[in-house]
Amino acid sequence: MAKKDKKSLPPSGAGLVRYFEEETKGPKLTPEQVIIGSALLGVICIALRFTVS
Repeated sequence: MAKKDKKSLPPSGAGLVRYFEEETKGPKLTPEQVIIGSALLGVICIALRFTVS
């Protein structure tokens, strides 16, 4: 009989990228700033819709 090779498991997290550890350029925004900015943009769009004829 042929001997079976012991198969090792891949290291944990193999091929996964940890995005929270990568430093990127650009503005750093909190979730609150994104929500407030989106709400303001929505209000401005609605106001422009009713003022332009």
